[in-house]
Amino acid sequence: KAHAKVLRQDGVVRIDNVLPGSLADEMREFVVELRQDSHEQVSSGKLKSRERYADVLLKENRCDLTLPLTNQLTADCLAAVLQQSPVGETIANLLTKDAVLYELSCLTSDPGSHRQVMHPDTPCAGDDDDPVLYTCFVALQDIQLDMGPTTWMPGTHTLEAHEQFKDETVSSSETKSPKDTLLEKGPVVLGLLPKGSCGIFDSRLLHCGGANTSADNKSRAVFYFSWKNPSVTNAGNPGSIRPAYINQYTLQALDKELKKHVKGKSKLFVNDRNSFDS
Repeated sequence: KAHAKVLRQDGVVRIDNVLPGSLADEMREFVVELRQDSHEQVSSGKLKSRERYADVLLKENRCDLTLPLTNQLTADCLAAVLQQSPVGETIANLLTKDAVLYELSCLTSDPGSHRQVMHPDTPCAGDDDDPVLYTCFVALQDIQLDMGPTTWMPGTHTLEAHEQFKDETVSSSETKSPKDTLLEKGPVVLGLLPKGSCGIFDSRLLHCGGANTSADNKSRAVFYFSWKNPSVTNAGNPGSIRPAYINQYTLQALDKELKKHVKGKSKLFVNDRNSFDS
């Protein structure tokens, strides 16, 4: 309830130690191998790009790689984050257990990636507008300043903030537009997350990925998933998820399967631990 309260108010909250370091290391290694396999499969024409990749703002040196849900490593990571940390209950408190799995991916920004422009993932329709998505970014390594951490602007998930963000007019009595004033003076937090920690944020919140200026070739890899409000029909933004999983799993249904997985009885998580495919 405490995390949910902060999310409602600020639009972003940090929760530490949601994924054991050993699992974070294993997932990061898996993503590196999956990325290479995906490049080969798509380049050869064996797979379509949308079967492995999602769109990401400023694609150069960034990769949004959708993950297979049914392999056992994904199951172990989801079980740790959703069942053995406060994350699952936080999402349920905000969206109920009917929340729909909307994204399941890993975002990697390599050295040389540029800073994104500030943006929301979904629009804000009104002050009484319900949240659309809540996204959980889990760090697969310590995220340092030169790796381009996510920048979030707390409190900007409101209609007032969105209207100011869209207003680029400069009046005769001012030297800056309302948008420039917001970006210059608005509160900012940086996602300098230790390995295995996460930031959960409202999709309407203004945010951006930073530039990765690492001189020692350190990529920033973030395992992430998002949950859609069950009362929202159209999120307004395509989800980073493999086509076969779209609108297939609620938080409650996935929770049941993960509990079965822990007991070795799941029929969903049946693929090899390192399987690249669903």
